[in-house]
Amino acid sequence: MSSAHPASHDVVAVGNAIVDVLAHADDAFLDAHGMAKGMMTLIDADRAEEIYRAMGPGVECSGGSAANTAAVMAALGGRPAYVGKVRDDLLGAVFRHDIEAAGVTFSCKPGADGAATARCLILVTKDAQRTMNTYLGACRELTPDDIDADLIAGAKAVYLEGYLWDEPAAKAAMRRAAEIARGAGREVALTLSDPFCVTRHRPEFQALVKTETDILFANEEEALALFESRTLDDAIAAIRPHVKLAAITRGAKGCVVVSGNATFEVAGQAVYDVADTTGAGDAFAAGFLRAHTQGFEPQVCGRLGNMAAARIITHFGARPDRPMADLYVQATA
Repeated sequence: MSSAHPASHDVVAVGNAIVDVLAHADDAFLDAHGMAKGMMTLIDADRAEEIYRAMGPGVECSGGSAANTAAVMAALGGRPAYVGKVRDDLLGAVFRHDIEAAGVTFSCKPGADGAATARCLILVTKDAQRTMNTYLGACRELTPDDIDADLIAGAKAVYLEGYLWDEPAAKAAMRRAAEIARGAGREVALTLSDPFCVTRHRPEFQALVKTETDILFANEEEALALFESRTLDDAIAAIRPHVKLAAITRGAKGCVVVSGNATFEVAGQAVYDVADTTGAGDAFAAGFLRAHTQGFEPQVCGRLGNMAAARIITHFGARPDRPMADLYVQATA
């Protein structure tokens, strides 16, 4: 799609505004607390407090899937904005400081009452797998009123986080953002977020992909779950007719990019010192969209996505620890 008006931002990411608390743990800790390794589980305030008390020393940093994507895009030299709901509490202030310091436009007003700012308690095991326990809190209170029409219409694309689909008001906010983007001739990108998320909302996700989505992001498991496909080839065949682009990540194998009748396999980047896989998919989406919004071919978009993901997993946490513009230069040269 194209628009008659120049874009003020490359991407506006819409998602759950969460502060991450990361700590190392072993498998015995996960077992003792009934956690499914490598999965994300939604928890209530009491469970959040119980896990937080039991965790070892933690590192606090702003997170949330789409927010991570926006932060990585800024590190890659892009112009991102972010929409997400926080409370006017300590963690809400931490979130705002971190994302603005990363170079992301964040103009959403914090809630004056209601639930506290969301937090995700992330246990990282020696194999670099992350097990996430998420208290959504104020995230659940995102509404269509939080969607700035001028901001959405002024971006080349809006990027929607599938995790938001759990709450009716947040779902309505996503639909509003997509409606504004499409009305302005901009692109709508969707990340499926999690296999369980896809399973919970499969009919609605299928409809969203078929009618509202230009660019789809998924890992292999999510892609299989969307149309209940048995093989990756089946999943690609099911997805292909409905979107302009689909990027399916495959971990160390890299990614598969689907564009019209073409399919591109883009090899992964060698990583010799994996510290934490948190945010790999978020970073991939950032790299892909950074290249795509500048008009590069699908293979280049996939390459930069792989490079961004490979860089992010070499350190603890899902946010960049240094600028990443060098990757953009390498991938697009």
